[in-house]
Amino acid sequence: MDESVHTRLLRFLDQARVAYRTVEHPPAGRSVDAAAARGESLEIGGKALVVKIDDVFALCVLRAHQRLDSGALRRALKASRTRFASRAELLELTGLEPGTVPPFGPPVLGLPLLLDRGVLDNERIAFNAGSLEHSIVMDVADYVRCARPRLVDLARDPVPGDAPTTPETGARRD
Repeated sequence: MDESVHTRLLRFLDQARVAYRTVEHPPAGRSVDAAAARGESLEIGGKALVVKIDDVFALCVLRAHQRLDSGALRRALKASRTRFASRAELLELTGLEPGTVPPFGPPVLGLPLLLDRGVLDNERIAFNAGSLEHSIVMDVADYVRCARPRLVDLARDPVPGDAPTTPETGARRD
């Protein structure tokens, strides 16, 4: 576990005076495994993906049962290129391993934060908190108030025939 990100996240939430619940569980990096370990539905999970948009990395957050819609993201930001961060880039940018990235930009992580509007349809959000063994569950309204994301349309539901994702990065295997 990267104690600094986990500790920084808890301190940030405490300073924001928001209610949250911490959950300790067996290591879970995949969204479906983390949801089961938390005892929560997959739909309330917040999946945080580090994506390079043209020349800038950003943190894109969507509901855990969905996929990143790169085309929608490019259209929303008027960008020409998007790609997932590599494992090495993720480690360099966040100090974290895949599956541990919490859905927070500054001051927790130094990346611009983009939130899919669909997350607002949920009452709660659950996410890994800087480790594979620690999660946080909180109200979406409190999350949005303290995280201050930019709202965009960047997700889509998976369709039959979608390529599976790699467990290391969440990137599609084509």
